This record gives sequence, C-alpha cells and structure tokens, in this order.
Amino acid sequence: MGVGRRMKKQGPPPDLGKSSASKRNAAEFDESKRGKKRKASGEIKLQPIAGKSSIKSTNSGLRHSTKGTFTNGKPTQAQKGRHLAKEPIMSGALQDVSSDDDAADLLGGDVIDDDDNNDEGSPLDIDNGLAGSTNGDGLFAQDEFLESGSSVYDSDPQQEKGRFSEDEDESDAEEKLTAANIAGLSRKLDLEQEEDAAEAQLELEEAALQTNIDGDRPKVLDDEFEDEGVGSRLAPDLQVLRSRLTDTIRVLDDFSKLAEVGRSRVEYTGQLLKDICLYYGYSPYLAEKLFNLFPPREAFAFFEANESARPIVIRTNTLRTHRRELAQSLINRGVTLEPVGKWSKVGLQVFESQVPLGATPEYLAGHYILQAASSFLPVMALAPQEHERVLDMAAAPGGKTTHIAALMKNTGSIFANDSNKSRAKGLIGNIHRLGVKNAIVCNYDAKEFPRVIGGFDRVLLDAPCSGTGVIAKDPSVKTNKTEKDFMQLPHLQKQLLLCAIDSADHTSKTGGYIVYSTCSVTVEENEQVVQYALTKRPNVKLVETGLTFGVDGFVSYMGKQFDSKMKMTKRFYPHAYNVDGFFVSKFRKVAPSPEAKARGGDPDTASNREDVVMVDRTPITTEDEKEEGAFGGFDESEDEKYIEKAKRNRLRRNGINPRAVNWKKPTAGQARSGGAAQPNGVDVQAGSRPIVRAASTTVIQNLT
Repeated sequence: MGVGRRMKKQGPPPDLGKSSASKRNAAEFDESKRGKKRKASGEIKLQPIAGKSSIKSTNSGLRHSTKGTFTNGKPTQAQKGRHLAKEPIMSGALQDVSSDDDAADLLGGDVIDDDDNNDEGSPLDIDNGLAGSTNGDGLFAQDEFLESGSSVYDSDPQQEKGRFSEDEDESDAEEKLTAANIAGLSRKLDLEQEEDAAEAQLELEEAALQTNIDGDRPKVLDDEFEDEGVGSRLAPDLQVLRSRLTDTIRVLDDFSKLAEVGRSRVEYTGQLLKDICLYYGYSPYLAEKLFNLFPPREAFAFFEANESARPIVIRTNTLRTHRRELAQSLINRGVTLEPVGKWSKVGLQVFESQVPLGATPEYLAGHYILQAASSFLPVMALAPQEHERVLDMAAAPGGKTTHIAALMKNTGSIFANDSNKSRAKGLIGNIHRLGVKNAIVCNYDAKEFPRVIGGFDRVLLDAPCSGTGVIAKDPSVKTNKTEKDFMQLPHLQKQLLLCAIDSADHTSKTGGYIVYSTCSVTVEENEQVVQYALTKRPNVKLVETGLTFGVDGFVSYMGKQFDSKMKMTKRFYPHAYNVDGFFVSKFRKVAPSPEAKARGGDPDTASNREDVVMVDRTPITTEDEKEEGAFGGFDESEDEKYIEKAKRNRLRRNGINPRAVNWKKPTAGQARSGGAAQPNGVDVQAGSRPIVRAASTTVIQNLT
C-alpha cells in the first residue's frame, strides 16, 4: 500500500488507439508537480529502455506497464516471473537525490507524471481504468487517481507488497503459503533456523576460546586493604558473589593457566570458602569440613543442591496394597506421580497433588507412608528374611520398622526400640495404621543392648547424627554445629555400633548381619566409626550392601588410611542422586564377641568399663562353721548342675551363645566353696562382694 490513503483526482485514461511510443512522446513533465510526486515516493524503480514496455506510475514510485493477460488485475505466474526478472528495484538508493533533474537522469528520462492528464473523465472511464482494462496492444491501462492533495493511491496494492529489509526480493514478498508449498516453506524455515543456531554456537565457542587464553586471568582475590575498608561491612551483592564463585572454581580447575601471578591455591581456596559462607550462610567450620569432601566444582554443586528441597516420596505399604493400585487411586484424586526409580519397587515420587497427601483415605487406611527415598536404603541393605528376629535400635518414627515388617510379611518378630518416649508414641501410631502385627515396641537406651535382650538375626542401627546430609530439610544445621558436636556424636555412635554388633547372633543360619547408617556425609561420623568397630570387634567384617548405586566410601581421607574393604560402604549425595545425603555400611558377625566387652561400651574409658564378672555369693565361714548344720551338708555335685544352668541362662540373656564358650574345670578351692565351672577368660575371685555401682563407675571390693 502506498504512502497516502486518499485517492487523487485523475484525468481520463489514454486513447486506446495510440501506441505506446506515441504515448511516451506525448508525455510532458510538470516540474513543480514532479517534485511533489518525488517527495511522496518511497521507492524508485529503474525503467527499461524505450520501446520495450510502456511506463506507468504507482503510489510508491514509478512502475513499468507489463505486457500480458491479467486476471482480476493481477498477472499470471509466468508473466510475474518474467516481469520480476526485468525490474531491478532500488529501495532507498535514490532517496537522497538533490534535484529532480538528477532523478530524471537516473531514470533514463522515461518518467511519466501521474498528473499528465488532468482532464476529468466520465465515471465509466475511471471505472475501466481502476478495473485494469487493457488497450489494443495488450498493455495494462494506467492506474487511475482520484482527488488528493499530496498523496498517491495504488489502484492495485497487491501488485507490490511491503518488504521488511533491503535483503528481501520480490519473490519472497509475493510468495504465499499454500497447501502445495507448505512443506517446502517449512523446510526452508527450518534450514534458516539451523543456520542461525549454528552461527550462534560458533560465536559462543569463539567467546569461550577467548576467555580461556593464557592472557585472561580473572581477578577474584580481594586486596588486603579492601578487606579492612567500609565495603567489607556492607551487605554483599549476591550477583557479584555468584560470578566470583564461578570464576574462582574455574581458576582452581585450571590453576596453572588461570591463576594470578604470585597467588597460591590456598588463597583461592580461602576466598572460595569465604564466598560460600556469605552466599549460602554456612559457618566457616562446617563449610570447610564439607568442602574438603569434594573437588571444588563438585563441592559447589553440593552446596547448591542443599538449597533446593528433595522430591516428595511415598512408600507403598505392601501389607495392604500394591504400588500399581495405589498409583491409580492417587492419580484419580489428581496426584501427579511416577516411580521413584528402578532401584525401588515400592517408592513413588509425587510432583503435584490436588489433595493433602497426609489426609487422603489411602493414607488413613495405611496404604502408604510419607518417607524420604534415602530411608529406603538401610532396610534394602539389611534385607530381612521371613521368620527372623530383627532389632531396630533407633526405630522412631517407624518408617524403617514398617518397611522391615513389609519385607518379612508380618512373620518373625521385630523389636522396635527408641530411647525417646514421646517419639515412641508416633512409632506406635504408624505401626497400627500400617497393619504391622509382628512388632514389639520398647523404650530403652540403645546402649543397654544386649543386656536387655540379644541373639538377633539382624540388627539395624540408624544412628543419631549431625544431619549434614539433610540440610535442605533443616537449614539450621548450617550454623548450629560446632567442633564439639563432631566429637561427641562420633563417640556415641561408636558405642551404639559396638552394642549392635554384640546383639547379633553369629550362629544364625540366615542372618548375623548388622547395618550401620547415618544421614550425615562427614567422615568422622561414617568411615571413622566403621574403622573403630573393625578394630574393637575383630569378629565382624564388612560385606557388600547390595545397593546398585551410590559412591564408594573413602579408603583414605586427609592423610588417614582406612580398611581396604571400606569401599564396600556406600555414600549418597543430593547433587548426584537427588536424595538426602546418606551413608550405609553392612557387617557380618562371624564369631562371638569377647566376653569382657559384652556390654558394648568403650573399653578405653573408665565410665564405660563394666566387665561381666561372675560373683560368688557363698557366705564366708570359718573352719569350725564348715561342719554340717542342723539341715545337713550341701551336695556339691548336684548344686554344680544348677549353677551351670543358671550361668548358661545368663549368657543367653546377654546375647552370648553358651556353646561357643570354652569352660574351665573348677579348681580345688572353687570346688570346696561350691564354685561352678567358669568360661575361659573370666577371672573370678571367691569371696568377693557383689558389684556396687556409683556414679556410672563399677567398684569391686575384694575381701582379703
């Protein structure tokens, strides 16, 4: 469409009897009008030589008159192609011509003014001109103009369409989308997009090469005087911190090429730890401890993963339903979910829910329980079998206990213990809701085992820990854990693990396994505790966990060397598997525990040194009192049988197999005092008083 929208008044069409040559000779230019027309013109077309085609004008410039037959005022496709090939377009090339004469020279003098014929014609003549009638020579009639002050009007705007750039030609402007060429146009567009994407990728690669040259050394270290200035007391700019973190990690990855001259790796590491503390909110002590577990880039991914919550996961209770049926029921309630992974047959990961997952009829009926995916792992490693005796030393809130019951199909017996009485109430509620019938809930300090009861086929110890693997759930761990916590917690974990080992029965035909797990990623709570147990209990050995994924445990760390089988343990990280940080190890007990350490405490501390000692409570008598009294003497041979039986019962209560204990024959002095046979390695002194406990210390007084 032209520049102007109002039609300009136009004279009658030319005589049909005249030839094109005579019409060109009869054309006269009006200089004043031609100058006005040139200002209204936005585009000038070069005209062919005289004698080949007559020249007509349009609203956007000067157009050739085209030979050929027209349909509804438009040329055919063949004629359009020939016409476009002969008409070079100069878009904007002649807009700065200083005078009308220059324009006329450029156009070859074959320019016809629109206002050559100002005589008013009849309405019929105007209609004929606008309808695109042809003269005797097959030429299209001149476009007719109606009245307008300064603009021109294109009687056939579809003849020439607007273009968005000078790079486009008329074939692109006039090409229309039809059913016949839609595939070709789509393919052409796809090729253009691919070329643009390839060029953009090439530019990115070139930019990356430019940033990795030897001369490009990012400056990320702060100067000493800047640390002491006012800027250090202002709130940090998170965008600057983020960019500096990435730059520092890039330098540490290629330190020899990108490091500043005279700067050491220690300085860059210190700057990175400082930025991590500011950006993520960690204490310096914990940030350094976690940073040392990984390479710089992986450590950054670990800190970043702790900022986002883990997916919501539910575990199907196979005692009441199947996973397929549960998934279908929840989908019908508007829950979007999928299996948590190939490694689990009971887990479902929930993405979106229209209803609260803790209040659905399926939840209240015990068809599933909300449980983190990482909590599946210790039970999968334990692999309990039917008709076994299993001990869960820290059972609350019951996710692992009910999982064990489901794998055992409500057979055997499960001792679910928790030292916190209030948490035990929640444990009982989940056991009832999920339909577990083989569980026995008890409230003991876990260090009391195996004195409370022992001889279990399998023992699960999910020990209390610092929670460095679940920072996404509890961000307070970032600041409230100190060096003291990482000394006290490992000490408690070592005691509990020794008690768990002593509570297992090494003679079990199907079991004798102990699983130790924590929701922490620090070495002090994991590999060091396992190494301590291997040292203090040589009757156990590490075995494969049976888990199909996970990172192997550390064999060496910060100059410390661990057992070569420590690689059988498994570590799980949030940035690697999108689960909470976790550690899982599995032991097998192959021999009885030393009797002197049956309590499972730390033998190196006086407060936990409570050796099992046989106490002879026979009254001390003189030689005169040894004569038979009114009730007669004692039958030592008969008493010895009862004493031995009582001893065996006591060993069974402590989780020790009496058949595995070597018995010594009583000495002459013990026979005279009625002493029974004692197990090898136990020192018994006749006439000693009973054990007296005071302030957690065992005091034995021997009478001389």
